[in-house]
Amino acid sequence: MNKKQKKMLMRILAAAVLLIAVSLAPSEGGLRFALYMVPYLIIGYDILLKAGKGIKNRQVFDENFLMAVATVGAIVLAVTGDGDYTEAIAVMLFYQVGEWFQSYAVGKSRRNISELMDIRPDYANVEREGKLWRVDPDEVEIGTIIVVQPGEKVPIDGIVEEGSSSLNTSALTGESVPRDIKPGDEIISGCINMTGVLKIRTTKEFGESTVSKILDLVENASSRKSRSEAFISKFARIYTPAVCYSALALAILPPVFRMLFLDLPADWGMWIYRALTFLVISCPCALVISIPLSFFAGIGGASKEGILVKGSNYLETLSQTKCVVFDKTGTLTEGVFEVSGIHHSTMENEKLLEYAALAESASSHPISRSLQRAYGKELDRARVTDIEELSGNGIVAKVDGREVAVGNGKLMDRLKISYIPCHQVGTIIHVAVDGAYAGHVVISDRIKPNAGKAIAALKTAGVEKIVMLTGDIKSVADQVAKDLGIDEVFSELLPGDKVEKVDGLLAGKREKAKLAFVGDGINDAPVLSRADIGIAMGAMGSDAAIEAADVVLMDDDPMKIAKAIKISRKCLGIVYQNIVFAIGVKLICLLLGALGIANMWLAIFADVGVMIIAVLNAIRALFVKKL
Repeated sequence: MNKKQKKMLMRILAAAVLLIAVSLAPSEGGLRFALYMVPYLIIGYDILLKAGKGIKNRQVFDENFLMAVATVGAIVLAVTGDGDYTEAIAVMLFYQVGEWFQSYAVGKSRRNISELMDIRPDYANVEREGKLWRVDPDEVEIGTIIVVQPGEKVPIDGIVEEGSSSLNTSALTGESVPRDIKPGDEIISGCINMTGVLKIRTTKEFGESTVSKILDLVENASSRKSRSEAFISKFARIYTPAVCYSALALAILPPVFRMLFLDLPADWGMWIYRALTFLVISCPCALVISIPLSFFAGIGGASKEGILVKGSNYLETLSQTKCVVFDKTGTLTEGVFEVSGIHHSTMENEKLLEYAALAESASSHPISRSLQRAYGKELDRARVTDIEELSGNGIVAKVDGREVAVGNGKLMDRLKISYIPCHQVGTIIHVAVDGAYAGHVVISDRIKPNAGKAIAALKTAGVEKIVMLTGDIKSVADQVAKDLGIDEVFSELLPGDKVEKVDGLLAGKREKAKLAFVGDGINDAPVLSRADIGIAMGAMGSDAAIEAADVVLMDDDPMKIAKAIKISRKCLGIVYQNIVFAIGVKLICLLLGALGIANMWLAIFADVGVMIIAVLNAIRALFVKKL
C-alpha cells in the first residue's frame, strides 16, 4: 500500500469505530446531530469537496455528486425524523471502502507495468582520463564507448567492443534464462549485466534506443481505448444525468399525484427516501472503474510475459483473431542461414564464395551475411564497384573489374543466363561471372524448436486458418509448411506481393473475424500495418517493429502468439462478465428501490458490493497461466 491508501484505510477505520460508538451512545437533538457529523465528515469530506468543485466547474453529474446528494439528503431526513443517521454515514463509509479496493487493485496492476519501467537506466558510465564518469544517458552521443559494470542496466543500444558477460533480459522478454554476450554482439538497452565488465560502442541515441521506445509504447497504451471502454464512457455520460432526473421525478411526482388525484397524504419523507436510495443504487462506479481496470490488468499481465500491447483496442482485436499469417524467415525459422553446399562450380569453391561474398558485402540481408561468414576472410570493399541491387532478385556488381551476378533463378532469367536448378531443399544462390554461369550455393535455414508447438497451440486456441508467406522457392516453403502443419503457403513473393496476399485474405474473411500478421518487424512494416493486427516477433531493438506493429513480442518465441491471444480472450471475457453483472444487478435494485422494497442497505450492496466484486474479477486479468 502507498501512503495515500494507508491514510484512507485509517480514515475508514476511524469513521467505522466512531460510528459504532456514536450509535451506542445515548444522545438527542443537536448533540446527536453533532456527534454523527464527526464520522461523516472524517469519511466524506473529500467527496463533498469534489462534488462542490464539480458543480462550480459545471461538471455536475458524476459519482461524487450522487454520493453527496444521497447522504446529505439522508441526513436531512434523519434530522426531520424520517430517516436514520447510521444509514447515511454507512453509505459514505462503504462507498469509500469500495474506492479503497479500487485504488488497491489499480496499484496491484500498475506494479507489473512498474516492473517494466525499472528497465529505465538512470545513468551511463563514460571513461575519461582513466576514470569512470556517470552522465545522463541523454548526453551520450552515437559512437561513444560506455562501460557497464556487473549489476548495472545497459543504458543505450550498441555493440560490445570488449568483455564477455551474461545478461538478464527478463524485464524485456519475460524469460529468466540469461543471455551470453561477447565482443561483436549487438546489445540492447534495458538488460541487466550480471557478470563481467562490458565496453559498448553506442549505435543509437538514448531517445531512439530500445528502452525508450518500449517505455513510450507502454506509457501511451492507455490512450488507445477499446470499443468496450468507449461504450462505457458514453454510457456513463448519458446514464448519470438520466438517473439524477429520474430520482428527482421519483421524489416529486408520486407525492404530487397522491395529493391532487388520490386525495391522500403526500408522504414526502418516504418518497424522498426512495429517491435517495435510487441515487445510491444508480452510481455507475462498477462499470466506470472495472472495465478500464480489466484492460489495464490485461496489458500489465501481458507485459510481464514479454508481450507489449499498444492499447486496449488492440487487445480487443487480438481476442477476435481467426486467421494468423506468418512471415517465414526469422519468425518460424531462426533466420540463421548457413552455407550447406556448393554445386556445379566452374571454378574453385573458395573462389566462387569469394566473388559471391564480395558482391554481397554491402548488404545486411541474413543470406548475404551467411555468404560472408562462409568465406571467413576479411573483405576488401575497395575491390567492389557499381553495385546494383535488384529487389527480390539479387545483386549485380563488379568485383576486380569482372561483372558478378549473385541471386535467385529470377535474376539469371533476367540476365538471360542459363543455370542449373538444384533439387536440394534450401535457398539456392546462383552465381554468374562475366555473363557465364559459375555454379550455385545452397543455404539452409533452421526451423525454430517451438515453431511446431506454436502452430498446434494456435489451433487449440481456436485460430481457424494459418498461412505462411515467404520469398523462398516453392520447394523450401512447402517443406517448412508440411513440417509445421501450416494450412496454406505462398512462396517466391516480393515484399509488395505479401501486401497483396494479405489484402486478398482480408477480403475473403468473415466480417468479425480478425487477421493477424506475424513478422520479424524489419522488412515487414507495410504488411504489419495492413493487417487487422500486426505482431512483431523477436523485435528487440527494431525501430520498424515498435513503430509498425500493434503487439510486440520481446523475444523470438512463437509460443508467445498463442499466449497473447489467450490473454486477450481472458481479458475480454472478464470485461463482458463485469458489464452483464453490473448492469443486471443495478437494474434489479433500481426497480426494487423505486417500489420501496429496497432500503439504503441494499443500495450500499448494489453500489459498493457490485463494484468490489467487479474490481476483484478484473484483477484476474493480471494472472497468466503457462501454456
